Amino acid sequence: MLIEKFPWWQRGIIYQIYPRSFQDSNGDGIGDLPGITARLDYLVSLGIDAIWISPIYPSPMRDFGYDVSDYCAIHPLFGTLADFDRLLHAAHARGLRVLLDLVPNHTSDEHPWFIESRSSRDNPKRDWYIWRDPAPDGGPPNNWLSHFGGSAWEFDAHTGQYYLHTFVKEQPDLNYRHPEVLPAILDVMRFWLARGVDGFRVDVITHLLKDAQLRDEPLDPNWDGIEPYYRLRHIYSRNVDGIHAIVRQMRATLDEYPDRVMVGETYLPNEELAKYYGEHLDECHLPFNFQLIRLPWDAQIVRRAVDAYAAALPPGAWGNWVLGNHDRHRVATRIGQAQARVANMLLLTLRGTPTTYQGEEIGMEDVPIPPEFVQDPPALNQPEIAPIVGRDPERTPMQWDASPNAGFTRAGVTPWLPIAPDYATRNVARQAQDPTSMLSLYRALTRLRRAEPALCIGDYRSVDVGAADIFAYERTAEGAARFLIALNFGARAHTLDLSRVARTARIEMATDMQRRGHVDLQHLEVAPNEGLVMRVD
Repeated sequence: MLIEKFPWWQRGIIYQIYPRSFQDSNGDGIGDLPGITARLDYLVSLGIDAIWISPIYPSPMRDFGYDVSDYCAIHPLFGTLADFDRLLHAAHARGLRVLLDLVPNHTSDEHPWFIESRSSRDNPKRDWYIWRDPAPDGGPPNNWLSHFGGSAWEFDAHTGQYYLHTFVKEQPDLNYRHPEVLPAILDVMRFWLARGVDGFRVDVITHLLKDAQLRDEPLDPNWDGIEPYYRLRHIYSRNVDGIHAIVRQMRATLDEYPDRVMVGETYLPNEELAKYYGEHLDECHLPFNFQLIRLPWDAQIVRRAVDAYAAALPPGAWGNWVLGNHDRHRVATRIGQAQARVANMLLLTLRGTPTTYQGEEIGMEDVPIPPEFVQDPPALNQPEIAPIVGRDPERTPMQWDASPNAGFTRAGVTPWLPIAPDYATRNVARQAQDPTSMLSLYRALTRLRRAEPALCIGDYRSVDVGAADIFAYERTAEGAARFLIALNFGARAHTLDLSRVARTARIEMATDMQRRGHVDLQHLEVAPNEGLVMRVD
């Protein structure tokens, strides 16, 4: 089976860059586009195929770039359009694809569209956003909540109405029921596609359409009492009827350009997530699958989830897996350093496109942020649950080396978020010299995945092993070597009988980067916190 017959986004690996924290080139303490360009050779060395760059558009930074004031330009903090073109050219010259973050659900309140909309009730762009009169008591039009705390409605004294904002009040939601809004966003897509970008990760794609009647949302009886947003079941403010027609038009625009990809941010159960592929696979190429972020780290829970996800995919659809991102606590913090190695092995050997968040290839952890340095809106707006909802800890600067500021910015400069206290020992330069490091494991796994059709695009089948801590599965492809993966999610050793798969196998890779050689599958010993990738004889 030839791997090259599959599109790049099926056989490749996506690497998310949070640009503020990747590499600062000009000494202002904030990462930028020239910084990313300077690190492209490192990205190539990881064996990844595409970079997804979080928002770099002009923005007041009320939500760190997700409040866009101009969709077709670059924020001066990050550089210029010329800097972006240089990055794109340099990435393509190295065989790397570049995805941008598209933020179509909302704009900044400083976007010219909203400035017009807010100017008067009869402005032609008034209904580009969602405006409503106050409730009879003068309060918000309904009970909808903001992700970042409080009501999802903000009163505008100038026009005497409320506007909807699913996130911070400076992020008014666009109204996709107005016939001019979607064409304007499609033109934004064309601007970047014509420039040469290879696709988009589409932010909160499930929120694009709202209930036409703006009905109150019901209470969620399963609410855990922690994050107020989840007190309600959001059945009228996300994933509502009609949304798929919008996503199909976005995909059709993308398909005007060859060999591009659309990834959707979809925090949904399998049956709803599967709909975002489209009835004819004409919506998202990859609706993000976040189960490895959200599930308890338990071998049998994860196994059942992987099996269920594989079964739920529509015919012809391609899956994907994510361990971490800029919105979720880092995997090494969630499950520990030893299991983070196991998690990377899982990510890079499952069937489906993997996405790695910057720093997870070296085991970066969340960084405690002193209250005076907290910058993230949900944490600032909800200080009583800041450690739960705050996203600053997973957004701290990349740890490149043991020099001051971890090589992220110049010595003597204060970075926009604190550097991790372990940067002198946990960094790219040090791990690059250690053949047993997390970085060495990650690079070895990507090389093996790229070289072996079974691991890259082959079939998946889980294997019963009789040990609760072990998740084992096969990867097979016609005419190619067969692989057996055994992952120990626990802290005790196990001896497994896997003779139903084969009599013997050869260990191609272990999480300790040392164990090798042939093994008897009837008496396979798996050490605590160990993962094994085995070529079946």
